[in-house]
Amino acid sequence: MRRTIEDKIVDGVNYTLLAIIFVITFYPFYYLIIISFNEGLDASLGGIYFWPREFSLVNYTTILSDPKWIAAFFVSVARTLVGTLLGVLFTCMVAYGLANKNLLFKNIYYPIFIVGMYVSGGLIPFYVVLRHLHLLNTFWVYVIPSMLNLFLLLIAISFFREIPSELEESARIDGANDLKIFYSIILPISKPILATMSLFIGVGQWNSWLDSAYYVQNENLRTLTYRMIELINTSSVPTDLQGPAVELATQAAQATPFSLEITAMVIAIVPILCVYPFLQKYFVKGATIGAVKG
Repeated sequence: MRRTIEDKIVDGVNYTLLAIIFVITFYPFYYLIIISFNEGLDASLGGIYFWPREFSLVNYTTILSDPKWIAAFFVSVARTLVGTLLGVLFTCMVAYGLANKNLLFKNIYYPIFIVGMYVSGGLIPFYVVLRHLHLLNTFWVYVIPSMLNLFLLLIAISFFREIPSELEESARIDGANDLKIFYSIILPISKPILATMSLFIGVGQWNSWLDSAYYVQNENLRTLTYRMIELINTSSVPTDLQGPAVELATQAAQATPFSLEITAMVIAIVPILCVYPFLQKYFVKGATIGAVKG
């Protein structure tokens, strides 16, 4: 079909707007990266916009040479991997059970989850529950409370309800039980919703720092994002000359609290940016299916 002048004008406007939006959204990340690779003292003078003026790795070597940051990185990686795997698996199992048309009292469970999604018991009751479960100050406090995500549960229920029941019936005729059907038939054809849930839960696990601050006192179990928040809060108090940010800056004369904050943000952001492109196509498809049919 021959394109008219109006079509070309509309395309030109669209591409221009997309380019502007891309620059506006991408440049803050790019700015963080170039500042992290610039000497801290030189960066404090300002005037850096497109590339490092005094290229240096001192910000990264200062942070990565600190054992606390190394330990925090591995704790964040571990909680993201374990928390995502168990969270996706458990939420899918619950959703698959609730999507079963023959489930007894199914009309009671759904309102309970809806209320639970909007109404919270509060921080103190939740803390008491964790204490009675002996989860405080353990690694599992990052994983077990977040194994059931109610928002993703509702999306997954809608997704599983659309799977043809003939698949299950044929499998039962061949002698498969519920677990066999779930792991061998349902999960392999549910890649979009699995990718969507993995991305949501994985990003949440990686970025979470409140649980590390409230429920963990063991310094070896602190997460990377908690260390980043700790660094930012410490360096924002000018009278605190004994904080970890100042100590780190003193160890490396070319680093400043500001440049260390920026570097910590880059270290916290880059892993998620590396994973997202591989899940993006499944994420869009899975979220759309669940949202529309829900």
